[in-house]
Formats: sequence, C-alpha cells, structure tokens
Amino acid sequence: MKKTKTLRDSFGEVEVPANKYWGIQTQRSKQNFTINNEKMPHALIEAFALIKKSCALANLQAKKLDSKRANLISKVCDEILTSKLDGNFPLSVWQTGSGTQTNMNVNEVVSNRAMQIDKTINIHPNDHVNMSQSSNDTFPSAIHIMGIMLTKQKLLPSLENLIKSFNALTKSFGNIVKVGRTHLQDATPIKLSQEFSAYVAMLKTSKKMISEAINYLYELPIGGTAVGTGINAPKNFDKLVCINLKKITKLPFTPVNNKFAGLSSKDRVSFFHSALKVLAENLFKIANDIRWLSSGPNCGIGEIYIPQNEQGSSIMPGKVNPTQCESMMMLCIQVIANNMAITIGNTQGNFQLNTFMPLIAYNLNQSMNLLADGMDSFSKKCIVGITPNNKRIKTNLDHNLMLATSLNTKIGYDKAAIIVKLAVKEGISLKEATIKSGYLSEKEFDKIVNPKKMVL
Repeated sequence: MKKTKTLRDSFGEVEVPANKYWGIQTQRSKQNFTINNEKMPHALIEAFALIKKSCALANLQAKKLDSKRANLISKVCDEILTSKLDGNFPLSVWQTGSGTQTNMNVNEVVSNRAMQIDKTINIHPNDHVNMSQSSNDTFPSAIHIMGIMLTKQKLLPSLENLIKSFNALTKSFGNIVKVGRTHLQDATPIKLSQEFSAYVAMLKTSKKMISEAINYLYELPIGGTAVGTGINAPKNFDKLVCINLKKITKLPFTPVNNKFAGLSSKDRVSFFHSALKVLAENLFKIANDIRWLSSGPNCGIGEIYIPQNEQGSSIMPGKVNPTQCESMMMLCIQVIANNMAITIGNTQGNFQLNTFMPLIAYNLNQSMNLLADGMDSFSKKCIVGITPNNKRIKTNLDHNLMLATSLNTKIGYDKAAIIVKLAVKEGISLKEATIKSGYLSEKEFDKIVNPKKMVL
C-alpha cells in the first residue's frame, strides 16, 4: 500500500501521509513550521470539535447546510471528542499568529473522515466544515472553550480536593501552640491550626477569583468571521452557535457584544489567567512555608514532618528533601512566567486581529494542567501525610523571646525590650532574664507569660 497520497493546490503538489486524515494545508504547515516539539494542545482541538459541531448545526438551522453534511460533520466531531482521531493533529504551536493552520487542520480531518464514512458525498474543508466561520473567530472561541472545560473538568476539582486536604489537616492539629514568625524572625505565638487555616483561606479566595473570572470566557466572538463584521455568516449565526454549544455542554455560552473587540483583544483570557497566576502565587507561598517548617531534621525549624517519598541525595545517605514542595514551587514560577507571555501576547491585537493566539492558547493550557496536576500531587504525596513534631514545637516555643510581648501591658515596651536584649546577650531564658532584671518576680512572670493565653 502506498504510504503517501499526492494532493494539489494553487501552490503545487504535496505528498501527504495516506494513513492520516489531514490534507494539504496541514501538511504544508507541518513542513513549514518544524520548530521544537510543542504541539497544539489536545484540549484546544477538542474545543474546536465543539465549535465545528455547533457551527454545522447552526448552518443547518440557517438552511445554509444540508442535513446529511451537517450530521456527518457532527459525527466526526464526536469522534474527535472521544479521542478516536488522535494522531491527526500534528501541528506546532509556533505557526501563524491567527492559528489558521490549526483551524484548517481540524477542517481537513473532519472533511476527510466524513467522506470516508460516506463515500457518496463531497464535504469541503472550507466550503462546508468552515462554513460561516473564519480562523479569526473560531480560534479565540476555542481558547475560551478550552479554558472553561479545563477549569470545570480538571482545575477546580483538583483545587477543591487540595482545600479538603488542608481542611482535614487543620482540624487534626487541634490546639497546638507554636512560634509565630514574621520577617523570618520569631514572633508572638500562634496555633498550628491557625497557621494552616491561612492556607485554606488563600485557596478558597483563589477558587472564588477563578470562578468569577471564568464568567468572562463564556462570551464568544464566534460569528465575527474575518474582522468582526460577520461577513459570510447568516443572521443570528452567533446566537445559534451558542445555543447549540449550550445544549452540548450544558454551559451558558453567549455571543460577545462587540465582535471587533472579541477578535482583536484577548483581555478576557488575560484576566482569567491572572486569576490562575494568583493561585500560583498562593501555592508557591504555601509550599515554601511547608518547606521551611519541615526543614531539618535536626538543624532546621523542624516543626512538622512531611512524607518521606524518596532518597533526597546521591551522596548524603538518609537525606530526605521536600521534593513535592520544590516541584510545586517550580511549576508556580512557570505559571507566573506564562502570565507575562499571555500579557505581552494580548498587547499585540493590531487593528482587527490578535496574531499571537497560539502562544496564548499554549500557555493557558500549560498553566491549567500544571496547576491541576501539581495540586493533585501536592495533596496526595505531601499534604495528607503531614504530622506535627510536638517535641520541636514545644522546644522552639519555650525559647521564643517574643513571649516578652505579654510583658508590655505590665512593665511597658521599653523595659520588656531590655529584658529581651539581656536574654540574648547572656544566652538565658526570657524568664531568667526577667527575674534577673528585677522588674518582675518568678510568680508574676508565670502569671503573665502564658503562650496559650496569647492566641485567640
């Protein structure tokens, strides 16, 4: 069997793999953009399948497309959504800024597979699959849909699970009192449960931000076609597409009010990714705190134990490192960097079209998958296994000179400061320094300085 088939267009002939459904435009792009190995995200291709199916049904409803073709297009799109046609979407992220090649890749695959199903009918990738559409309105719509689907199916479930893990951990700590820290220096006491409750609150805030920001993605620029005017699209095509998307996904898609803005600006995606960036910032802080709190085992803070998942060193025997924390921190840095890429990409909406959309789509997809997978790993391999080191917590608390804050109301700030300086200078306890200073008796000190009374 011949391995390739010869296809022709206005530029000439091209050999295309015979066992693939893509056509000549995909093949030319594949040959012209052999840049690194980043491919268009599978989630984006699935979003395109939802669009193509919804558009085919809208064209049928508008009486522009016959039922036979519309049904075949819909059937193939369903195959894409079930991963039946994986391996037919080979294009690099680093292609034209409108994502035209990827749009045509989907169009060609749908067309050729449909004609394989029904050999009696011609289905043209442009005239039928791309009917009433342009890459300029389908690609940004696909970005929005991808963001929503990944959020609903992957990101929020992972975030919710991590919140549950931290909630359970926080409750398990009970009333353990420990050293608080500000500026990486000892501060007044805090409960371990209070310390970890901050992480729960931060993650809940991020969840709220993401849930609010996603609402901007439901508005799609579909129907704007080439420049926002809707040329070649029937009346109310945008509404019909969104109605069909609603039926398929059960999600509240609606046409964006101004198609010109929808095509030229990616502000909605940028805003949404900013919420992901804040989540990354919070996760970085949380992971870094846990890394510090578990540092040791003998010469660090060491107030909590984290799971010992693997050997930490190739040369130091028995060393265990906070690998999950470090993994989380690295991926958070990547998400924060992705936000800058998307920000710069959004600035490039020259006139009626943003031409950095593949970059935006790629970084959005990477951020969402990194965060979701990272949170799953962090929860399963680290958070659920954290336990308090009660002995170290008590030792650190007993040596905390900032307990002197309790003395302020009795002897004043200045005298309390003198006591702390004396304790540091002579290497004695706060209690010993207080008694030596002559400001308070041992009995008075014990009555005033009680760490448990310093936490609410």
